[in-house]
Amino acid sequence: MPQTPHIERHFTASDTVRDIVIGMSDGLTVPFALAAGLSGAVGTTSIIVMAGLAEIAAGSIAMGLGGYLAARSDAEHYQSERSREQREVKDVPGTEAGEVTEVFRTYGLTDEESRPVVEALQKRPEAWVDFMMRFELGLEKPDPKRAVISAVTIAGAYIAGGFIPLGPYILSHTTRIAFAVSVIVTLAALGVFGFIKGRFTGTGSLRSAFQTTMIGGVAAAVAFLIARVIA
Repeated sequence: MPQTPHIERHFTASDTVRDIVIGMSDGLTVPFALAAGLSGAVGTTSIIVMAGLAEIAAGSIAMGLGGYLAARSDAEHYQSERSREQREVKDVPGTEAGEVTEVFRTYGLTDEESRPVVEALQKRPEAWVDFMMRFELGLEKPDPKRAVISAVTIAGAYIAGGFIPLGPYILSHTTRIAFAVSVIVTLAALGVFGFIKGRFTGTGSLRSAFQTTMIGGVAAAVAFLIARVIA
């Protein structure tokens, strides 16, 4: 009887999704709060648009740079730990072999069962180091292009998110109308974004949509009320 091939589908773009989530969530929320706050204090959309564009530019650069530095830090940490493991495999192989055995114990294997694998790893120093990096330290080798990709992804997502609440102010010259449309459009975008984020991250689509919408809505409401009180 013919067998149906088993195909496993795993989501492997978690880093990219994380960067999009970071950039988009801040891009939707911060410019939205800024535009809402200025709507409570000024009467012209041109000022709001200029301030919003300046914030999107500054925010995207800051967020992108933060993502770049974080990815660089991860890569440097990985390389530092790998160099240390390489030295230990060379200088204290007995200790490292004991650590491999201890790793296998956590999976329920006896020392006798793990000994052939330990001996095989001792004959392959680089594979041994790879094993220690992954199973002892829980570190995966980062993509060398990760820092640049992360910076561009976060910055691009921030810009894309920022133009959603700012768009109505660009298209309308009436602050009240622009503010109302911005609120509706941005809250809807936050809900859709939160729903999609929940699907990808497995945290629950409706819960994620509600949380994302509430955070953005509360931030904008507080900014609007503070600006009204001060103005």
